[in-house]
Amino acid sequence: MSGRKDFLSQQAPENYVAGLGRGATGFTTRSDLGPAREGPSEDQIKEALAKRAAQLGVSSTHFSLIHAQVNAGPSQAPTPSAYGAVEKKEEEDDDDRFQDPENEVGLFATGAYDRDDDEADRIYQDIDERMDRRRKIRRLVPFLPQAPSLSSTSACEAYGLSSPPLHKQITDLNPFAHREAREKQERDEYEAKNPKIQQQFADLKRSLGSVTDEQWQNIPEVGDLTGKNRRTKQNSKQRFYAVPDSVIAGARNSTEFDTSVSDGAQTNGSGSDNLDGTMTNFADIGAARDKVLQVNLDKAAMGSAEANSGSASTIDPKGYLTSLAKTDLRSKDFDIGDVKRVESLLQSVIRTNSRHPPGYIALARLHELAGKPVKARDVMSQCCNLNPHSEDGWLENIRLNEGHNAKVIAAAAVKENPQSTRLWTRATELETDQQSKKRVLRRALDLLPKSVVLWKQLVQLSQDESEARLLLSKACSEIPASIELHLALARIVETVDEARKVLNTCRRANPKNAEVWIAATRLEEQVGSKNTSNIMKRGVQSLANENAMLKREEWIEQAEKCEEEGAVLTGQCIIKETLSYGLDEDDDRKKLFMEDAQASISRGRYEIARAIYAYILRIWPTSKSAWEASANLEKVHGKREDLWNVLEKAVEAVPQADDLWIQYANEKYQSGDVDGARIVLGKAFNQSPSENIYLEAINLEAKNGQIDQARELLQQARQEAGTDRVWIKSVAFARTHPESNETNSAIALDLVNQALQLYPSNWKLWAQKAQIYTTLALLPQAREAYTTGTRGNPKSVTLWLLLSRLEEMQAGSVVKARSVLDRAKAQNPKNERLWLESVRLERRAGNVTAAKNLMARALQPGECHKSGMLWSERIWRLEPRTQRKPLSLEAVKVVESDPTLFVTVARVFWAERKLEKAVTWFEKAILLDSDVGDTWAWYWKFLEMHGGEEKRADVLEKLRLAEPRHGEAWAAVRKGVGREGWGVERVLEEVVRGLE
Repeated sequence: MSGRKDFLSQQAPENYVAGLGRGATGFTTRSDLGPAREGPSEDQIKEALAKRAAQLGVSSTHFSLIHAQVNAGPSQAPTPSAYGAVEKKEEEDDDDRFQDPENEVGLFATGAYDRDDDEADRIYQDIDERMDRRRKIRRLVPFLPQAPSLSSTSACEAYGLSSPPLHKQITDLNPFAHREAREKQERDEYEAKNPKIQQQFADLKRSLGSVTDEQWQNIPEVGDLTGKNRRTKQNSKQRFYAVPDSVIAGARNSTEFDTSVSDGAQTNGSGSDNLDGTMTNFADIGAARDKVLQVNLDKAAMGSAEANSGSASTIDPKGYLTSLAKTDLRSKDFDIGDVKRVESLLQSVIRTNSRHPPGYIALARLHELAGKPVKARDVMSQCCNLNPHSEDGWLENIRLNEGHNAKVIAAAAVKENPQSTRLWTRATELETDQQSKKRVLRRALDLLPKSVVLWKQLVQLSQDESEARLLLSKACSEIPASIELHLALARIVETVDEARKVLNTCRRANPKNAEVWIAATRLEEQVGSKNTSNIMKRGVQSLANENAMLKREEWIEQAEKCEEEGAVLTGQCIIKETLSYGLDEDDDRKKLFMEDAQASISRGRYEIARAIYAYILRIWPTSKSAWEASANLEKVHGKREDLWNVLEKAVEAVPQADDLWIQYANEKYQSGDVDGARIVLGKAFNQSPSENIYLEAINLEAKNGQIDQARELLQQARQEAGTDRVWIKSVAFARTHPESNETNSAIALDLVNQALQLYPSNWKLWAQKAQIYTTLALLPQAREAYTTGTRGNPKSVTLWLLLSRLEEMQAGSVVKARSVLDRAKAQNPKNERLWLESVRLERRAGNVTAAKNLMARALQPGECHKSGMLWSERIWRLEPRTQRKPLSLEAVKVVESDPTLFVTVARVFWAERKLEKAVTWFEKAILLDSDVGDTWAWYWKFLEMHGGEEKRADVLEKLRLAEPRHGEAWAAVRKGVGREGWGVERVLEEVVRGLE
């Protein structure tokens, strides 16, 4: 047996770490390091102390006492850690300036702290404390020359010192100060001589709290006030440099296309050679790129419509199949091998199953396709012989033959299949004269007296009305369940009583069919009977008893069908009797009925919509929304008299609805009946003397030039209904209808001050006060009004914008305007109007780069990246012309639906002379939001250049109906001073004149 140990029992190599090869981390314990070095023994320490005391001339007992007190440290021991080690006290005067920049404090902060770490920290801490104590002893004990004849007391007296006890001399020796105290004193002196910038301006910053607004506004603009630098900059701008001829020649040739072929290789437009001999045409590349962008824009515009429909497919299955059926297959070139292969397969089919007519038909059509009609006829003859009762086989055989042969085959077909309506119909079609057709149909009806199709064909061939009546009477007697035949007979009978009798017979034979009752109701409507509603009511009850009622949607569809065919009263009766069928009282019936009315309006069935609104108003006569919807229907699709009747009934039913009174008065005024409008408003005062009625009466009198009457109404309104709107209207009226300029401004200013005492938080009043001061050229007072308003209304974006424009336009201070907008954005984050004004401010100041940077920040996903206003400003103002269409595509994908953006896209197409595309985008913008007046203005400016008279008249009529109130340019003109009475046509003209 060998004396060598096995592998696991052997001693590990030096520096071996278990698992290091597989990525494990090694560790070291105290057993690996061995015991620490033992310190001096107690006898050795006493011997050293005695030796030191002998050198100093002090007794060993006193020196040992001092040593013990120093080693004892402070009276209160530090708090131990979790493992027993005390925490080291941090020095109070730790300054960042004395820290090592290469220090890696915190590098191992994430490691686990165990007992070994705690023991190591305790050892290092004890060593540091011991070293500190030794240094302190050396510093505090003075060096006294060895004089054996002098004791410690005499030595101190020799230096002029008192002789306190020895343990107090260490801390009470004044000539020997601590090193830390000295360093601290030196540091304090350095900081006093070299203070920091923050300390130097501390007193000035404290004094800024006492600066007033007036002093702040008088701070001069920051600029270069030295004349030398100003002259240097001006001279640098006036320098001229001679441009080399090579630069001019290169600029001249940059857009040329070389069409000549050199002896060597050809060059493209950019100066690079193409080895294949082709030339790069950048014009074609640009045109192709524009075309692709246009297609993408169209797809983006249609994306929402396709998404709403639930499918992005544009294939019409029926139209696709129809186009395939009309394709001339014989004009195509086919592979003979394919024909042979298919023919062998079909031959195998008919051999396997000779009683399978579709196989014969397929083989015959293959021969017909291959240009072999005779062979196709033979195949179908074989099919008819083997399958004499196949309708499809006979019909295909008749189709392949012509003339007399087709008639012979048809005769054989009806002989084998006398009950086939299709074969009799085909045999009738083969006849050329009317009598022959009738003869065939009579023979068919002898065999098939219950065929509605054959009776209808025979009636259609009848040229005499009496003959048709006889045939229909015979048909109805043969087929009493045929509603179609009974209705046809009821239409051509001579008297109304006979028609009623026919319909009653049909009703008894078909008690579960609603068409008979609808036909009976229409009959009563045609004769002008008052029994129309009762007939429909009885029909609905009968159908309900038979459990044969239609659904609500089906009844509405039947009513719309009646309106389409001219039976309006019947449609209204259907709505009256069936609109609530199947609905419970708990259902939101009113909302559902309103949706039904809107759907009928969208389909152009206005009479049915009127019937639905009338039904709603019978159930809810005080519904303001229903009256407004009904009035809007009459305003858009009805007559003026009908609109007046609806509004008259509305104000009687809902006398407290101010909107209905105001709409009624406006309709009277627009028709030219001013006295009628005054009468309506007088009735409104008796019912509801609210601020809306007062303001409408004031506007009416002001439009008609009755200024004194309007002023008296305003005074009365301030006393009886003194709301903030009334005060705002009073201030605006005083500014626009003065007796003199001085009196006007004074009265308006007095009114706005009174209003602000009542409503100090209304931002419009502060804006009016500032505008009055601006008109009087009192900019400090205007600035103070805006500033006070923004303090009370920090969320009012309009006030911030007006203050910024005051600083920019009136005071000429771009820096202060920029500061105002920054404060506004801090109060109103993610506001597109403030971002847009900031961009425009920089652009007006000539800082295009700053404007682009602001636009980039505004269009970030966290801000206003879906703002159509910002995208429009970027496309039209900040980017070159070549980038407008790509940016338009990107903006449409991001924003999706925004009228301002759609108008910008339309203007891009307009600039490229793509007028049809421009019209499409203008109309999309109007459909999206017809209340934006800027859209109408741009569209009208476009039509003035490229539209016809008819188109302009249609757009103007739609504009009158829409009555837009919003829009940046539109609102500025419409709400301008002295323009309160302007109509939409005049506002449109003024806005179009100001568009760039």
